[in-house]
Amino acid sequence: MKVKKILATSLLFFSLNSYGATYHTNQKGHYVTKSQLYNVFQKVKRTSNVSNKALAKTFAYYEKNRYRKHLSPDYLAIADYTKLSSQKRLFIIDLHTGAVRKHLVAHGVNSGAKGGRVWRASNKRGSLKTPTGFFKVGHREGTTWRKKYKYLGIEGLEWKNRNARKREIILHTASYVARGGRSYGCFAIRPQDRWQVFSRLKRALLFSYVGF
Repeated sequence: MKVKKILATSLLFFSLNSYGATYHTNQKGHYVTKSQLYNVFQKVKRTSNVSNKALAKTFAYYEKNRYRKHLSPDYLAIADYTKLSSQKRLFIIDLHTGAVRKHLVAHGVNSGAKGGRVWRASNKRGSLKTPTGFFKVGHREGTTWRKKYKYLGIEGLEWKNRNARKREIILHTASYVARGGRSYGCFAIRPQDRWQVFSRLKRALLFSYVGF
């Protein structure tokens, strides 16, 4: 019932009464209309195995906050941690076409077993757990000092995850991801996926979903 309620609520944000909208182009770098966003939402729901609840919450948040938060007009992402780490559970959604790319993404060492799913999450410093909620990915690439990971910064968009920067939560590459390894709470991806992920997620909305 909760999923149905969220899906129904999300439809309110995708009202088709948007004929007067000024954002009506399919070109990259420009926002799509509400009706186009609704069509993409429906396509992804039909063709992808991402959680319907996570999908509905993400699209509703994006429609409400995309201009105010200056979110990417081209892509958004969902880290669906209800799935096993052996599955490609980072879903990157093209907001113009509805195409979905999937990648491996690690969870925090204290959030669940190696190779498993997330059972415990936290936004507290020192927890070494996967954080939850909505985030905005940064646009400047960097390299960590000790392990030389390539990374993009992460900004928490909600009160509960506002300390993401203090926790030094980032989106970074790490070779252990391919083996089902775990991070200290960061969103870790395989090094070979860096270009495909980084090039699409700069300034993008990222939803970390754990199912509870």
